[in-house]
Amino acid sequence: MFEKLQRAFWKALTPDLIAETAVTAAPSLLSADVLNALGGADNLKSQQRVALTRVRVQLQDAGRLDEPALKAAGVPGVMVLTGGVVHLITGL
Repeated sequence: MFEKLQRAFWKALTPDLIAETAVTAAPSLLSADVLNALGGADNLKSQQRVALTRVRVQLQDAGRLDEPALKAAGVPGVMVLTGGVVHLITGL
């Protein structure tokens, strides 16, 4: 019960940072060019908008990531983290 109350409290403070449920691949978050630069749709484990200007993507195989192609697709910033996690900076 305390955990539900705590989660509701943090959701109220940071609504764009805490997801309601587990997030699966949603085709509306990324364009076709961005998906291709990430190694294709089959290379995505999950994607989640974590802020107004950031999308967190977890990849099956991080070696298929093509950073120059992401820049060409209009993604101004890319943060590659361990475990196949990539943050795409989508705005200023």
